[in-house]
Amino acid sequence: MTESVSNVEMNIEKVSAISVEDVARYLRISEIDDEDKKDLNKFLKISKSFIKSYTGVKDLDIYEDFVIVVFVLCQDMNDSRSYYVDGKNLNDVVKTILDLHSVNLL
Repeated sequence: MTESVSNVEMNIEKVSAISVEDVARYLRISEIDDEDKKDLNKFLKISKSFIKSYTGVKDLDIYEDFVIVVFVLCQDMNDSRSYYVDGKNLNDVVKTILDLHSVNLL
């Protein structure tokens, strides 16, 4: 089953509000099938898990700037077609935002 994803502007303020369709829209995927949905859902879950692990922040909704981090991490995984985040080669913006909110200062 293929579904059309509209290009409506996103006004997402919380990580918990990000849907698979929002990720597809950010990635400019115009139509998503069931397999795409599965992949995008995995990217979304992995992104959230990575942010929590990297920062030590349990409630990602308290920082609105984590929203863009989730999208960028999903984009990186989609581009590389991998189900992991390469913590050694993080995007500079992502790293800066994560470092700002990190409570795991080892």
